[in-house]
Amino acid sequence: MPRYKLTIEYDGTSLVGWQRQPNGLSVQEVLETAVERLCGEAARVYGAGRTDSGVHAMGQVAQVDLTKAMDHEIIRSGLNFHLRPAAVSVLMVEEVPDDWEARFSAKGRAYLYRILNRRAPPMLLANRVWHVGTPLDADAMQEAAQMLLGKHDFTTFRDSLCQAKSPIRTLDRLDVTREGEEIRIVAEARSFLHHQVRNMTGTLKLVGSGKWTKAQLQEAFEARDRTRGGPTAPPDGLYLTSVRY
Repeated sequence: MPRYKLTIEYDGTSLVGWQRQPNGLSVQEVLETAVERLCGEAARVYGAGRTDSGVHAMGQVAQVDLTKAMDHEIIRSGLNFHLRPAAVSVLMVEEVPDDWEARFSAKGRAYLYRILNRRAPPMLLANRVWHVGTPLDADAMQEAAQMLLGKHDFTTFRDSLCQAKSPIRTLDRLDVTREGEEIRIVAEARSFLHHQVRNMTGTLKLVGSGKWTKAQLQEAFEARDRTRGGPTAPPDGLYLTSVRY
C-alpha cells in the first residue's frame, strides 16, 4: 500500500480548520473527498499540524495511503481537479516509506504572522492579515521576542483547551521585522502548543503599542499563567509556512 506525502497550500478563511468538524468544511474533509473521487475509495488523510479555523497554509504537509501506486503528477492534477471550488491546492506529491508520518516524523515547523500596521483598513489583504491601526514599534517587539527563545514552560501562551501533555517547548526562532506597512513575525520550533503563536503575537503587540514593557512581558511569561498573558491574535494573519523533516 503506497504512502504519499502531499504538500498543500490553502486559504483558511472559509474553512473550519484542518481537522474534520461537524459544524463546517475542513481541509481534511475536502482532501479526503477529493481522494475518494479520484481513486474510487475512501482514504484517511493525516496532517502535520492542525491549523485552526481561519488560519492559512503555504506549506502544510499531509500523508495518504492508496491501495495502488499512481503517477505523482496524476495524483496532484486529479486531486486539484476534485478539490474545486475549495480554496485548497496540492503543490507537490512524493512517495515516502511506509513508516514515514506527516506529524510524527516532522523535526520542525515554521509559522508566519502578518500584521498590517496602518490606519486604512485592508481590502486586497482582507482576511489575510491582522489590521492594527495604531502605530507599533517593531524594534521593541523584536527585542522582547528574544526573551522567549529556548526551552521553557509556555503556559502563559497556551490555550486553556490545549491537549498537549506538557507545556514545555523549545522555541528556536521568533523574529519580528517591518516591511513598509507590514510587520512580520516568524516563529520556528519542533512543535507548538495550541494558539501559542497567536498568543505570543497578541502579547508582543502590547509591547509594540507601548502598553507593556519588556519587563512586564518577562513577568507574565515567568508567571506560567494564561490569564497573565496578552490577548489571542486573530487567525487571519497566521500562516503555516513549512514543515521540516
